[in-house]
Amino acid sequence: MAYDKIIVIHSRLDRCLDYVQNDGKTDLGNAVDYICNPVKAGFQTAINCTLDNAFLQMQATKQRWDKYGGILGYHIVHSYAPGEVTPEQAHEAGVEFAQRLLGDKYEAVVCTHTDRDHLHCHIVFNSVSFLDGRKYRSDFKSYFHDLRDTSNAVSREYGISVIDSDGKGKHYSEWNAERSGKTTVRDLIRRDIDAALAGSLTYDTFLETLRRQGYSVKRGPNVKHTAVRPPGGQRFVRVESLGLGYTEAELMQRLNEQRHEPEPTAPVFSAQKRYTIRRRPRRYPPVKRGSFRALYLYYLYLLSPRKKRPQKVPFETRAEIRRAKQYRQQFFLLQKYHIDTKPELDMLSDALSNEMQILVDQRKELYALRREQPSEQLDADIDALTAQLRPLRRELRLCGKIAEYAPRMLKQVQESNLPPTENHAPDKARERRHSLWR
Repeated sequence: MAYDKIIVIHSRLDRCLDYVQNDGKTDLGNAVDYICNPVKAGFQTAINCTLDNAFLQMQATKQRWDKYGGILGYHIVHSYAPGEVTPEQAHEAGVEFAQRLLGDKYEAVVCTHTDRDHLHCHIVFNSVSFLDGRKYRSDFKSYFHDLRDTSNAVSREYGISVIDSDGKGKHYSEWNAERSGKTTVRDLIRRDIDAALAGSLTYDTFLETLRRQGYSVKRGPNVKHTAVRPPGGQRFVRVESLGLGYTEAELMQRLNEQRHEPEPTAPVFSAQKRYTIRRRPRRYPPVKRGSFRALYLYYLYLLSPRKKRPQKVPFETRAEIRRAKQYRQQFFLLQKYHIDTKPELDMLSDALSNEMQILVDQRKELYALRREQPSEQLDADIDALTAQLRPLRRELRLCGKIAEYAPRMLKQVQESNLPPTENHAPDKARERRHSLWR
């Protein structure tokens, strides 16, 4: 399986050629030397230049066409799965890939490294063509339709597995959120679409349901792709880009299937069986209504993904799911010190600051003594004071975050249409919430 990664070289070309001889550098002058490192590289080939003078020839090309600035070159890492090819086959396929990609226009150096379990070729090439002076353009389209297609074609000819792609990529933030298990804006849009579909019979009713939830919808005879924008969002999102099952045709098919879906039959229970419900004891005692802790409990309930039925929660509130971990830490601090109001939070912040200042002054005295008479005992005492400061700093930061986030949370709770929990009776709820800041 051939995997390709392309790195843009902005720094000096000579150091990038050296880079391939000294691991850990990223500019063009070092890249060529790194890939030609005899410890790493088992095979080396120059294309449209010579190995000994590759950098000088690349510089001469830039001088001939008076193109020194901008992107100086590119560094491609062409990797294979462990055990899939021999070093000779890997280098031969890498050279063939470079020749097809760059043709007779660019100077390049290809080196195959054998120091890892997975064989991989490093390809460093000049950004300026020696033939016509044009600069190589690397963008999203060229990666998927030039580089990847060429790599897959060569791999198939050499009997190497390929990575099939539909040409659609993801933004890094979306990919990273999915990798780490975090909720993305697209996840929230999918959930809203699923909920709107469940309560609709026609496609027009489905779109109208989204509009009532605050979505902007683009659809009509002059609109090629149906797109939606969530409330508070900056950009429209095509429904077909949300993944499998979300194209306009698939959404209509889902509506058609649920219209003809048979009604579920009620389960039949034996009259001889008896069931009892065991109530679990409360983990925490009931909190005071209208307090900070009640606000955080209610807000975390709004963000909870375990609710059995979708609730009418504002989109901006559900977009806060990524901060749920922070809110839980803040709630644990409130629970630890029984903080319910803004004055109590201010008193806690002052107490933590004073305690930290005392420890900092003690540590300064130990620093002064250590400069005069260094000793291991003084080092140990300083480390002990530093260890005591860490949790205090952490709790002081949490106090600041609570003061920052609580007004916004209070506003979103007031805008929420959820029925209040048992700790939040509907009567005089707004007055109790405002009492947080008295």
